[in-house]
Amino acid sequence: MDQLNLGIGTRLQHTQHGPGVIVGIRYATYLISFIHHGIKEIDKNDTHLEEIIPENVTEEIETHSDVEKSLLKILRLWGGFSEIVPLGDRWKGGNMILQPADKTQKGKEVPIDVFFHKIVMLRDRLRVLEQQINAHKQLSDEDKVNLQQYITRIYGSLTTFNVLFRNKEQWFIGEKGATAD
Repeated sequence: MDQLNLGIGTRLQHTQHGPGVIVGIRYATYLISFIHHGIKEIDKNDTHLEEIIPENVTEEIETHSDVEKSLLKILRLWGGFSEIVPLGDRWKGGNMILQPADKTQKGKEVPIDVFFHKIVMLRDRLRVLEQQINAHKQLSDEDKVNLQQYITRIYGSLTTFNVLFRNKEQWFIGEKGATAD
């Protein structure tokens, strides 16, 4: 398929990398930002590349809120921007108490909002690590996939803390909740 006429913002599907959007154009290649694989340079005539043409799309398909969420997600993933993540209302002002089994030892009390902030920072740092793995030039695709699987398992281990988040879309999602390419 001759794709020399595609522009920035064109949505594409690649059989190996999944869905993506053209973010840059070079003489013989496209820079494509893939949802699960980061930015890749792909030959314009790659036979594994297909344009996604949405059906019944009007200019008003995305609301301003949807656009804002998309921009925040892009900034967070690629710009080191940290979003404000709200703590669930029932936890505000609460404390987490860690009590040892041995009653002669003193327990530890931590404000939930401090603990929650540490969880959110951990999530943000995992996302930056994920971004750096995807963009690493010396790792093979197999190495990247193997490291991504470890990160997915880490997210799965952290799903216990989803109860603290106000918004479900900000939850940790492990292997069972991940979508396949």
